[in-house]
Amino acid sequence: MALVSTIRSRAKEPDQTCADAVDLARQSLVGDAQVNPDAIGEHLGVESTGDRVVTHLFRCTDLGYSDWRWAVTVTRAPRSKLVTVDESVLLPGPSALLAPAWVPWQDRLLPGDVGIGDLLPASPDDERLVPFVVLDGDDAVTDWFLPRPDSENAEAGPQTAAEIPVPGRSRVMSAFGREDAADRWYEGDHGPHTPLSQAAPANCVSCGFFVPLSGGLGRVFGACGNAYAPDDGRVVSADHGCGAHSEAMFTAAAQATGPVIDELGYDLVDLPGVSVEDTVFEPLSRDTYPESIAGPETSETSEISGTSGTSESAETSED
Repeated sequence: MALVSTIRSRAKEPDQTCADAVDLARQSLVGDAQVNPDAIGEHLGVESTGDRVVTHLFRCTDLGYSDWRWAVTVTRAPRSKLVTVDESVLLPGPSALLAPAWVPWQDRLLPGDVGIGDLLPASPDDERLVPFVVLDGDDAVTDWFLPRPDSENAEAGPQTAAEIPVPGRSRVMSAFGREDAADRWYEGDHGPHTPLSQAAPANCVSCGFFVPLSGGLGRVFGACGNAYAPDDGRVVSADHGCGAHSEAMFTAAAQATGPVIDELGYDLVDLPGVSVEDTVFEPLSRDTYPESIAGPETSETSEISGTSGTSESAETSED
């Protein structure tokens, strides 16, 4: 059997008495809220916010608050015609310029934002850190919480950071922290996927300046100790590389060659009293100067050939 509610949900109609109190709402902005009358524009309408509760909206004419609205809420008691003001406030409209949503500083902080004098303490629940004690699994580290020789001391064990074997160090990187650092280093500018590494003659693992890290990270990462390398003093992956490799050798193709001098071309320059723009240049070609190439030699050859032929003909006639 289905149950049907007899309560109907309908949009509340504004109380007419409260809706008519436009002048009262405007006067409350000027008198009670101390708003400049010039900043209050025309009446934009009313909104019903409850039984006998109506909000009047006025346009804000201040140039710095475009599409903002003055909102004045009025109400009246049951069976009473006296309307009173509840509150007045400035609210943004649909197209009002608003500031972006606030983001907590720990969410908007980026690597490299910490400067000189800034403090960035790690939170107690930072998943990148674990207490410096023996733990099970991948986070296991050296046990420093050993009982003191004085068995009568009820507070045996380290009490301050200075009593820890590593002074001032109560937490170390967790397995997640080490993995996060390894991924960041490997995929960053000091990993194997950079153009510098792709053009290197060899990897860092075979370089004499490569100083491996200790622990598990040392199997993949180390520090560069070459003062002339672009990654000097930084953590690099073993398969990273650069041109400052300790065993890099010049190849025949990389040997410096002599300068190439263009002995055929020339440049036109202005001389005192001679302008390049006013000078007429004639091209040096066979069409322009044919006699300079084959003319004179051809003429002499023709004359010799003609003379020789005539002499031979004369000798033949005499015979």
